Amino acid sequence: MKMHNFNSGPSILPDEVMEQAAAAIHDFNGIGLSILEIGHRTSWFGDVMTEARSLVKELMNIGNEHEVLFLHGGASTQFMQVPMNLLDSNETAAYVDNGIWGTKAVKEAKLFGNAIVVSSTKDRNHSYIAKDFSIPADAKYLHFTTNNTVEGTEWHHIPETNVPLVADMSSDIFSRPFDYSKFALIYAGAQKNMGAAGVNIVVVRKDILGIKRAIPAIMDYRNHIEAGSLLNTPPVFAVYVALLTMRWIKKEGGLVEMGKRAKERADLFYNTLNALPAFRPLVVEEDRSFMNATFTTAKPEMEDVFLGLCKQNGMVGVKGHRSVGGLRVSMYNALPLSSVQAITDLMKDFSEKHA
Repeated sequence: MKMHNFNSGPSILPDEVMEQAAAAIHDFNGIGLSILEIGHRTSWFGDVMTEARSLVKELMNIGNEHEVLFLHGGASTQFMQVPMNLLDSNETAAYVDNGIWGTKAVKEAKLFGNAIVVSSTKDRNHSYIAKDFSIPADAKYLHFTTNNTVEGTEWHHIPETNVPLVADMSSDIFSRPFDYSKFALIYAGAQKNMGAAGVNIVVVRKDILGIKRAIPAIMDYRNHIEAGSLLNTPPVFAVYVALLTMRWIKKEGGLVEMGKRAKERADLFYNTLNALPAFRPLVVEEDRSFMNATFTTAKPEMEDVFLGLCKQNGMVGVKGHRSVGGLRVSMYNALPLSSVQAITDLMKDFSEKHA
């Protein structure tokens, strides 16, 4: 049976990336050693890290004012590492709370300074993006989550601000063209659009670094920049898979092509969802995520029936996040349009029988 991978992360990877990564486990570039065995300070891995950092800059179209880091820990580590590096205890940072990850980021930031929520969508269960808000003039930065994996909302335009922009892009990085130069700091767990679980990418503009507070050496971005992401042993295999994935993105046509495919998948899914009486969308139309579509059955008791049909037809990852329930279909870069066609056909058949 063909499997359709709608997991929200770790998620689907391109077939050729899987094949190349599997081959490298047995023999990396014909050197007679596995990628799992090579030293992180060898020229073999040095070439991997150099190319990976270069490809990030190429895909983002940014220059030497930004540095690219590959670090341990996912976005949750960055919830604390960002304010630890950017916010002194007597300073203020502005945060947008559009869902579970924004809420967590605010909580961690309050340990290091005055983190204030300038926009929240809790009033409607995070089913929309509140775009009209004001930011204190003295804010060190504005932090927001570009795509909310759990709730299924996405920023389709970068908010305008006069303070440095900090973004958690874990679930929509490299999914479409962005003006990445507008961001002072970007971080993202790799396990959705750009690789396997285990590595976190941080892209930081160097001029925003430098605070008065002493912080642990391993948490200081400046130390990682100086060491070229080799301050300690990096997640070698995860960095390599990220490199392979970025090569694939570039070969397929870059972010313009990724954005085109994302819209095709989203249009097919949401047009079907809107037309079927057996299902209900959970997000206002203008703010629906191209990456994570959240919805439910019109009759709550039919949700398990639909999930059972998904399982029978090889469709995995359709159950919603444990904190909100419902249903979710994740449509990342490597997901073929044929998988979206398969689940929309199943939804049509289900609606005919159970509407």
